Amino acid sequence: MNPIYPETSLHLPKLGSWPESTHLFEDQHGYALMAAEAAGRPLLLRGEPGTGKSQLARAAAVATGRLFLSVVVNARTECEDLQWKFDAIARLGEAQIMASVPDSERLNRLEPARFLSPGPLWWALNWHSAKAQFNFCSNPSDAIPEQPENWQPGKGSVLLIDEIDKADTDLPNSLLETLGNGDFKLPYLGRSVCRESTVPPPLVIITTNEERELPAAFVRRCLVLPLTLPDNKDDLLEFLCKRGKVHFGTKCSPEVRQRAAELLLEDRSAVEAGQPRPGQAEYLDLLRAITNMAKGSEDKQLELLATLRRFVYRKASA
Repeated sequence: MNPIYPETSLHLPKLGSWPESTHLFEDQHGYALMAAEAAGRPLLLRGEPGTGKSQLARAAAVATGRLFLSVVVNARTECEDLQWKFDAIARLGEAQIMASVPDSERLNRLEPARFLSPGPLWWALNWHSAKAQFNFCSNPSDAIPEQPENWQPGKGSVLLIDEIDKADTDLPNSLLETLGNGDFKLPYLGRSVCRESTVPPPLVIITTNEERELPAAFVRRCLVLPLTLPDNKDDLLEFLCKRGKVHFGTKCSPEVRQRAAELLLEDRSAVEAGQPRPGQAEYLDLLRAITNMAKGSEDKQLELLATLRRFVYRKASA
């Protein structure tokens, strides 16, 4: 991996549902990413929502020119969902349509492999076989991942597995087995997906909001980078204002950025234990709102801060 230097800001172009943005690498980010790649282990990002965990994965892909793949985990996610997807409903619908056609044609059209789509792990390990299966599949569940300019499979990929703490405990352990082996078995095709010899292992970045404790065995086999906001108020003010400047530059003045940060500290300290506290994401949302609503007017932006803070910062239930 190319070195990622601290305090380096990086422009992130729009990618699918990911909006255009800017990322500022902190002191330890680059070392953690390079260490995870060198050790051949996933990098687990821990921290409260809104601290930039997911964006760090995307920034790592942009900084290194790699393919960016991502999946958001939910309570029903299993390891197979990251490997492949089988559209049983589409096959059932096709069977109903084909009920009156000759058996030979119906069997060909209903071949299970025609309803098997590659998942993000398949794309990460073997781009060529994933693309071949995508083209063979009659109704792929997802589009071909968007590729960086001049990207080739040999440049590798970054795989973001977001919010793994929402999944059942079986997912983390099954995931490590797949990543450790560099392959997995495919249903219906009678073969396995193996990482191509010319392709480096994917850099896997996993995030957790700490809503559920992760298996100890899983955590031991990851490198861990906590992403936390500074505890000291002065340090937090500086932290936020620096990011406000990186993201919005001259669109808002230092006074506006400072006041927005001060309001966040007020609302953050007033939140009761167990309630969501505003953080970096909310701070940037507030600045984005006022810079779009009052372009070039510092007085109007300062006026809007007091009004809009209640919608952006105060998300705890009454």
